[in-house]
Amino acid sequence: MRRFSGLKVLVVEDEGMVALMIEDMLHDLGFKVVASVSRLADARAVAAEVEADLGVLDVNLAGEPSFSVAEILRERQIPFIFSTGYGLSGLPDEFADQPLVGKPFSTSELQQTIEAALSR
Repeated sequence: MRRFSGLKVLVVEDEGMVALMIEDMLHDLGFKVVASVSRLADARAVAAEVEADLGVLDVNLAGEPSFSVAEILRERQIPFIFSTGYGLSGLPDEFADQPLVGKPFSTSELQQTIEAALSR
């Protein structure tokens, strides 16, 4: 399953085990994880500078929403997806049409959501 071979991804996830699981899934799909961060301030700083083709953003980072990171990626025209256990109801209107994968998710669900983001 090396569908996305060579594409670079930023992972923003505050739960260590979940981050490792997502990174493994992304590697299986062919992505190169160029950064994996768990805190909002770090995520904003990395998002502003990282060379990435995609972002995978947990909506809730230790109680803080990651929407400011999404805004940075959007401004830089880097596609991104949200991962969340809250569903669409956890997204503000400005991100309501953003591809979202609900936790827990499978590699194929992650792949489908990424494909939706990259085809926009």
